Amino acid sequence: MAELVYPPVIGTARTMFKALDLRFDIQGTEHVPQRGGAVLVSNHIGYLDFVFCGLAARPAKRLVRFMAKESVFRHKVSGPLMRAMKHIPVDRAAGMDAYKHALSALRSGEIIGVFPEATISQSFTLKNFKSGAARLAQEAGVPLLPMALWGTQRLWTKGHKRNLGRHHIPITMRVGEPLAADPAEHADTVTERVRGRVQELLEAAQRAYPVRPKDASDTWWIPAHLGGTAPTPAEAAVLDRR
Repeated sequence: MAELVYPPVIGTARTMFKALDLRFDIQGTEHVPQRGGAVLVSNHIGYLDFVFCGLAARPAKRLVRFMAKESVFRHKVSGPLMRAMKHIPVDRAAGMDAYKHALSALRSGEIIGVFPEATISQSFTLKNFKSGAARLAQEAGVPLLPMALWGTQRLWTKGHKRNLGRHHIPITMRVGEPLAADPAEHADTVTERVRGRVQELLEAAQRAYPVRPKDASDTWWIPAHLGGTAPTPAEAAVLDRR
């Protein structure tokens, strides 16, 4: 079936990125499978992360179907778009429906995008991963595709105003080689393995990031362990509970 909505949305996003003069540094797109199912697994630091993850799959001419919270699908603007792009709503009170939907899509050869931290990390460090992505890959017999984003939190993230002006913000993305998800391996072990790989990619993206803070007021987007003023993981956990 022809994709009538997703390609134009991608075109609109690219036009927006050009207008914002974002500076992209993307490596590893050759690891995105050109055919067949895969579970794309990424860190989550900003509201636009799914757009950037999808952008990384375009050199392989792939469209990523993201699992997203059900409330996004109820919005009068985003809802029709999300459904038309065949993204998958996740109702946390009835998660099995979304799981079955994603499993069917994987078996039909789709790439499913998952943020296994479940919510944006306000510390900008990796939170614990839920095991759903690993279980999907194991049951569908497809690989896990690890990915890391850096810089997207500077555009729009939880607890901060949107910054969608023309500020030449760099966006760094790293895609790793696909990881096999052996059904004989415990899902928690697979989850820790892919989390470790995402952590390596995140650190590589942070090392490559070309911008340093201008002054003390510009350190909010940098994790505490790197000398920034973002909440520590413990402080971020308190914010999440609130």
